[in-house]
Amino acid sequence: MEIVLWVLAGVLVAIGIAGSVLPALPGAPLVFAGCVLGAWIDRFARVGWGTLAVLAALTVLSMLVDPLATALGAKRMGASRWAVIGAAAGLLAGVFLGLPGLVLGPLVGAVAGELLAGRDVAQAGRAGLGAWLGFLLGSVAKLGLAATMVAIFAFAWFR
Repeated sequence: MEIVLWVLAGVLVAIGIAGSVLPALPGAPLVFAGCVLGAWIDRFARVGWGTLAVLAALTVLSMLVDPLATALGAKRMGASRWAVIGAAAGLLAGVFLGLPGLVLGPLVGAVAGELLAGRDVAQAGRAGLGAWLGFLLGSVAKLGLAATMVAIFAFAWFR
């Protein structure tokens, strides 16, 4: 039975890492669930509550990265408040449209927001590009956070 639980923990972590960049999968929460399951299997002997608290904090941080990175990317390119709101709305809408929606949602949302704010098409395009770059960097950051979570768990396990 223990082997089945370890396999399940490994599957949760693997799907979580994939979910850090793929749509519709809660990456960091799945990595965290796999780590908690691994700690529980060992009755928290090697991976304790302190380590799990750090992993929980990284999970929360990872969940905040997407909307913050997208908004900051748009803002960095001189976007208006409307573009930042549009980028966030585009990101949320994109979640339901799969990978193309996630990739294009922030860009389209930021462009629409800028146009609603009365800005010209060139500025709207810059805002959209900034939102898209922010989303891309956010995805890289989420993948890095997931890898960090796995490394922290492994360090605690093998020390």
